Amino acid sequence: MPSVRDLRDRIRSLKNTQQITKAMKQVAAARIRRAEMLQKQSRPYADALAAMLRDLMASVASVDHPFMKPGRAGAPLGVILMTSDKGLAGAFNSNLIRQAETLGRENGNLQWYSVGIKGRNALRRQQGPTESFWPLTQGVMIDVAREVAHKVTDDFIAGKISGITLISPKLISTMSQRPETRAIVPIAAAPATAPSDAPRGAVEFAPSAEAVLSRLLPKYLEFTIFSTMLETNASFFAAQLVAMTNASDNAKKLIDESTITMNNARQAQITTEILEIVGGAEALAG
Repeated sequence: MPSVRDLRDRIRSLKNTQQITKAMKQVAAARIRRAEMLQKQSRPYADALAAMLRDLMASVASVDHPFMKPGRAGAPLGVILMTSDKGLAGAFNSNLIRQAETLGRENGNLQWYSVGIKGRNALRRQQGPTESFWPLTQGVMIDVAREVAHKVTDDFIAGKISGITLISPKLISTMSQRPETRAIVPIAAAPATAPSDAPRGAVEFAPSAEAVLSRLLPKYLEFTIFSTMLETNASFFAAQLVAMTNASDNAKKLIDESTITMNNARQAQITTEILEIVGGAEALAG
């Protein structure tokens, strides 16, 4: 059984750990509000961009753009793995890395692009080369998204990769973040829909719908990556908030258990000392 001094040191260490986890919990709670606000502010632009893209793809017969064509046959599939830069967020990064490992086992011909330090470290153990790396939260996020989009676009057009797939977290709620895999390039043509009875105004595109669509597709890829980075950042802080809350609760539970054990050990030590004093006094009296 540990001594009273050992238990007291353990309680002191647990209290210091609890202070750290509580501070990190407060930081995560403050940052997740800002991250969710940025994500919500980007949604109207994303919805408008997606609606315009659907209208353009439905109004043009064909467009001569690489994103609308299959990639070079035999080329590796380009995969963007998006994780956080830091840990202490439970199984957040582990779930994303496990998703990448599953994709690697299913398709051995892959070329990786990493956004996030944790993903870069994990990709060193994966099959296939890691072409480029970008941190998630260092620098201006929209500039990083442009760099990622330009790099994967150049590799796709040059035939180095046959497509672009994105592995990233989906923020379901503060308590749930689910990893998902989605193919973003090549872009599938929009399916034909039945004409609506609602009146719609005629839209004219200058110089032509094909030209506007060719300019819009690269912007669509940039903003898809940017919005995914915002969602990854918000998901990380949500996971960290839950993890630090659980850590603080566990630290409190351990402190209570150690305090009870220390009190019992101290009471046993006092009882033993009293018995020794009484026994010595009786021996002297006898």
